[in-house]
Amino acid sequence: MSNTPFRPGRHFLQIPGPSNVPDSVLRAMAQPVIDHRGPEFPALTFNILEQIKPVFNTESPVFIYPASGTGGWECALLNALSPGDKVLAFETGHFATLWKEVADKLGLEVQWVAGDWRHGVDPEKVEEALKADTTHSIKAVLAVHTETSTGVTSRIDKVRQAIDAAAHPALFFVDAVSSLACTEYQHDEWKVDVTVSGSQKGLMLPPGLSFNAVSEKALAASKQSKFHHSYWRWDAMLSFNAKGYYPYTPSTNLLYGLEEALSLLHQEGLDNVFARHYRLAEATRRAVSAWGLENICLNSEEFCNSTTAVLVPEGSDADALRTIILQRFNMSLGTGLGKLKGKIFRIGHIGDFNELMLAGTLGGVEMGLNISGIPYQKGGVNAALDFLSS
Repeated sequence: MSNTPFRPGRHFLQIPGPSNVPDSVLRAMAQPVIDHRGPEFPALTFNILEQIKPVFNTESPVFIYPASGTGGWECALLNALSPGDKVLAFETGHFATLWKEVADKLGLEVQWVAGDWRHGVDPEKVEEALKADTTHSIKAVLAVHTETSTGVTSRIDKVRQAIDAAAHPALFFVDAVSSLACTEYQHDEWKVDVTVSGSQKGLMLPPGLSFNAVSEKALAASKQSKFHHSYWRWDAMLSFNAKGYYPYTPSTNLLYGLEEALSLLHQEGLDNVFARHYRLAEATRRAVSAWGLENICLNSEEFCNSTTAVLVPEGSDADALRTIILQRFNMSLGTGLGKLKGKIFRIGHIGDFNELMLAGTLGGVEMGLNISGIPYQKGGVNAALDFLSS
């Protein structure tokens, strides 16, 4: 018998991912494994590939790997670039920094544009850097769409316009791990060459699947790549997927879950999914404002649909607040990462989430603030409820 005390009710998992997994997705994942080389398997593969393309808004191939988003980053870089290539990347937060570190370790030369972690990628700086690169030594631009650590969403359409304005041939790589199926994303229209994403956020699955949506330009570049690798090869994935299979043993049960999760997204309608995420995010921001606390994101054009990062007053400890809320109310909030450790807490409003769940989440935060002694003003929950019921 466990010595852990029984805690009635459900745990509130309100980190910005992994997100809550719908019951029907969990049930789908509980199906028996089938032969991944057998005659039944292609139906699963083809249905998933057909359903996932509209989520990326693409007609290009979408490759699915058993991996986290970090694997998706590495896959993109290894296939489309070569050792020593220069990439232009932007310090928008912790995960942008980690992607840079992956590029460094692969032997790429990173032209790193420093940032304050409170703004997204600056399109003007993109255009400036690319116009200055008259020899076209920069082979790719790396941008994180929604930075999970800060709740800042870069304006990827404007970044694309900046690349075009510079008339630069660089490939365009975008991390959409925390934005896919939470906010509008246009892989084809924005002429993104590789979009990287993961299963554990807007797609409402456990961690374990990564995605590369790949343009024809990126596929052509991959044929010239000088990197030596095996597992991540796009060409192998392309040839096997055409027959409904994978070039390795796939994560069959996660694919069952993905099929169901995609069905749920399409049943709701992607425009409705985005509107729901926006509404819950805006209610959260109104609560934060009413509490007299500060959103890390400073530009309203870059507000995030999937997470809100809240700055606590100087001298306060955001992790101590998180501990109080976990111990007293059985709710997990996101911690501050990197240079924001202890300074912020993050509220996830992502995936399988609705108004009543948000009301409970904000109620837990407000009670925690009251217990913690952190200076704040009451009324955040009421501000959110007023917005949601209007």
